[in-house]
Parts: sequence; structure tokens; C-alpha cells
Amino acid sequence: MSVYLLRHGATEWSDTGRHTGRTDVPLTEAGRARAKGVQLPRGIPVISSPRSRALDTAELAGLTVTEVSEDLAEWDYGDYEGLTTPQIRETVPGWTVWTHPCPNGETAEQVTERARRVLANADDVILVGHGHFSRVLAAVWIGRTAGFGVHFRHDPATFTVLDHERESPQIARVGATS
Repeated sequence: MSVYLLRHGATEWSDTGRHTGRTDVPLTEAGRARAKGVQLPRGIPVISSPRSRALDTAELAGLTVTEVSEDLAEWDYGDYEGLTTPQIRETVPGWTVWTHPCPNGETAEQVTERARRVLANADDVILVGHGHFSRVLAAVWIGRTAGFGVHFRHDPATFTVLDHERESPQIARVGATS
């Protein structure tokens, strides 16, 4: 059983460090070009976040989305939507999404539960989504919680492969494009 986590291509907001959860920001031209270069297996289900940046990335990568799921949406940043971490730290020193709540958004615990729900049904599938949430999925895969996602990197238009070595969950590849 392999789970492929494909992050959407670059957007203007991701390029400038703005937290992009529920806002539907389009891919940049560079993001579109890079998404076209992604090569993933064919013939397995593809489930995507409903955001156009994820759906467009799947299409540009030559994938056919078989299901759209709000559970694959990015972390809900609430009042911090569209802000950068330095802007948030002007009022909340030391803030990170991994350790502090997002007012009127999701907590790390809520995101962890959503990731558990997604992975409970994941079996030979491509999940097309977002940076922070994909990092949470990787953390939950290996038995951790959302906060452990800080230790992973997931660049735009790359994928991570979650798999098993015998019975042990493992992160088999990170940052792949083919």
C-alpha cells in the first residue's frame, strides 16, 4: 500500500510566505510549468482538495481526479489567512502554526484528527493537497501528531511517498517529481 502526497504548484501567496488555507489562489505560471513535470503512477485513485490550485496541479500532472474531498483542504488559518509568519509574530511573539492556535481556524489537534480520518481509508492512492496538511499526513502516518510536521519539508509540485517496510510505516520518498 502506497500513499502519494502531491502538493500543489506554486502560487503568489506560497511564493511570498502568506498562509493560504481556504482562499482559492491560482497557480503562478512557474507553478503551472513545474506541475506539468510531475510524474506519478497511473491507474490508482486520485483524491484532491477542492481548491483550484490542487485540482489544476492534478490536471497539469496528467492525473484524473476521481474524488474531491474537503478533508484534503489546507489547514484553516482563520484570522491569520493571508498573513505571513513575521506579521503574526508582531502580535504573537514566537508564533508557529505547529505550536499555537489560529483564532477562528483549526488547532493542531483538529488537523491531526482530520489527517487520521484521511489516512484511515488511504490505500494505493494519490492525495493532491497542500504543504502544511501534507506534512501533517506524513507525521500522522508514522504515529506522530501535527506538531511533528515541522520536521518535514514539502515543496510545491513535489510529492512524498508513504509506505511500509513490513509492518512499519515509513516515509519512502520526499520531494520527488518522478
